[in-house]
Amino acid sequence: MASVICGSLAFDTIMTFEGRFAEQILPDQLHILNVSFLVPALRRDFGGCAGNIAYSLNALGGRALPMAAVGSDGADYVQRLKELGVGTEFILQIDDSYTAQAMIMTDRDNNQITAFHPGAMQQAHRNRIAPREDIRLGIIAPDGREAMVQHAAQFKAAGIPFVFDPGQGLPMFDGKELAHFIEQADWVVVNDYEGRMLSERTGWSAAEISRRVRGMVVTLGAEGCDVWVGGEATRVAPVAPEAVVDPTGCGDAWRGGLLYGLEQGWDLVRCAELGNRLGALKIAQRGPQNYQVDRAALGL
Repeated sequence: MASVICGSLAFDTIMTFEGRFAEQILPDQLHILNVSFLVPALRRDFGGCAGNIAYSLNALGGRALPMAAVGSDGADYVQRLKELGVGTEFILQIDDSYTAQAMIMTDRDNNQITAFHPGAMQQAHRNRIAPREDIRLGIIAPDGREAMVQHAAQFKAAGIPFVFDPGQGLPMFDGKELAHFIEQADWVVVNDYEGRMLSERTGWSAAEISRRVRGMVVTLGAEGCDVWVGGEATRVAPVAPEAVVDPTGCGDAWRGGLLYGLEQGWDLVRCAELGNRLGALKIAQRGPQNYQVDRAALGL
């Protein structure tokens, strides 16, 4: 069984400012803001939701097929995925664009300033989903707006069960559009903040959303997650990480665990338990795709 992972492939450029932003930005001078930060530490990671989820699912032994768009600078990313054993047949290269890129600067208090360039991601809707015997599962992760709309409809038309995971793309849609996503989806996954926004915009509580799909999960960070099925919630306990080094990509690692469990036919609580364990592994390592998975230790 293969899972199609619709979402972004991106490069994350992480910079560390050793001071505090608040000490460099004068509140009474914001109308003429012109600041520069010395960032002695810099690294570039492979990222993006589709790439991160695919990395997690592949490490668990699942078959990941990311559906995404990269730019003229994306060859190294595609090659990395091939070397990992991740399928690349649904990755589209857009020659006149850059690959999506996030530039994140963090100060000593962990405040962040982020700039995101969507680049080729805006053309991801040019990829299309069609019925195929080996594709039994999908996920709509944050992506270009049109890609999220079209791929959800294509999953539904192809009879492929899918997870609706709007993430940071949720604010792009109004209540009617979000309700339509839910009506097409089989599962919904959001964090606590996104869950509140989803309920506000649709007018549906988490309990009501869960009655419209096979199940809904609301992740709660260090508190674990709530699994909603048929209007009833089950709290799934968190897994303590060995260290808290870098949260970037933690939620995507969790989603890889979810997809693996769904591929195996597990119930949603067991899927969430595996997701919590993957999130704990990831947060103890720097970068979204640098942690190692011991399948035997996970009982797989």
